[in-house]
Amino acid sequence: MPEHISIALRGEKVLGLRAEEVEDPADPLIKQLAKDMLIAMKTHGGVGIAAPQIRVSKRVLIIHSKPNERYPDAPDMEPLIMVNPEIISFSECFDTMWEGCLSVPGLRGLVPRQTGISVRFSDLSGREQETCLQGFPARIFQHEFDHLEGILFPLRVADCSDIYSESEYRRRVLGLS
Repeated sequence: MPEHISIALRGEKVLGLRAEEVEDPADPLIKQLAKDMLIAMKTHGGVGIAAPQIRVSKRVLIIHSKPNERYPDAPDMEPLIMVNPEIISFSECFDTMWEGCLSVPGLRGLVPRQTGISVRFSDLSGREQETCLQGFPARIFQHEFDHLEGILFPLRVADCSDIYSESEYRRRVLGLS
């Protein structure tokens, strides 16, 4: 990974700000931002990333659900790059799952989220798109969208006793040593 791309960590100002709208989704600088985000996400084993996580306060996020060490049961999908995403509707159903975050390393928390959402966004050509996301991809989107709003997952945990260290999560929840 190029040295200039690192992950912003909890406490850094950029993670607490509402990210700025992108004026031109087809701007070559936005395309480069998306490439940098993909590199950072893949390098750190993420299933999603938002621009503020690489210290760029722009409304760009990527979801890339795939099975990995952190989420072995995740469905496999191609990376989806979204510029200026907005939520059109939520399902009325919720589920609660353990989440982690590249910007909050070493912690996991039980986070309630809607199980389905409809979203509108621009692609990197500037075309407006709409899609429906269900299950884990919907969770990834909501987590990354929170980053665009300046919210980190620990603020979504209903009970602070539901925040574990990564090692305790692996031991108590996954049954690994």
